Amino acid sequence: MPRQAMLAAIRRGLKRGPLAADAQAMLLGRMAHHPRHTVPGRGQLPPAGRVALFAQMVEREFGTVARLPALADVPGAVATYLKTQNQPPALVVSPHPVLAGLDFSGLAARTGSTAAHDAAALTYAFAGIAETGTLMLPSGPQTPTVNNLLPDNAIVVIEAARIVASYEDAFDLLRQTGAMPRNVMLVTGPSRSADIEQTLELGAHGPRRLHVLIIDGAV
Repeated sequence: MPRQAMLAAIRRGLKRGPLAADAQAMLLGRMAHHPRHTVPGRGQLPPAGRVALFAQMVEREFGTVARLPALADVPGAVATYLKTQNQPPALVVSPHPVLAGLDFSGLAARTGSTAAHDAAALTYAFAGIAETGTLMLPSGPQTPTVNNLLPDNAIVVIEAARIVASYEDAFDLLRQTGAMPRNVMLVTGPSRSADIEQTLELGAHGPRRLHVLIIDGAV
């Protein structure tokens, strides 16, 4: 359904006509300028402090972190992680250009999108949010959303220079790339739920494990 037809149907359901001119101008102004409300001070740190806080928050939310000096260290770190988790040395690598030049010859790796039988995937994060240890994962041809959801083991590469203080900072970065993607996932730790008897279960709606590889050399 075209956007205007969908909005018209919503207005009919609400028994409301088009917005008054002043209300419409206010709404368009907010959409254009993205005014900020109060932003928590927790993430307002120098770069090294933001990275340290981000790693701390990822671990607090049941994820794990490894800090690497360079991108070239990613394949070895992935192999080590899979071995420590008693997982087969196999994974799907998202077709992102940052990951394309890495040598995964020691692993059974293929580039593309995950299927139901794949146990591990490696993807690239657009940004990290220090205040909560959250990864921003926009969808696109180079970053298939399915790779963030299907495998039990989600391994994510993030450059330290792309770890920002707050959600507002991350969305500012995203807007600078042009048109917004169809989907933006904000991932804080592995999937989990405590809906049944208040017992925490990891992997309830997605990956059971989240391992974040921070590339310090990119700061």
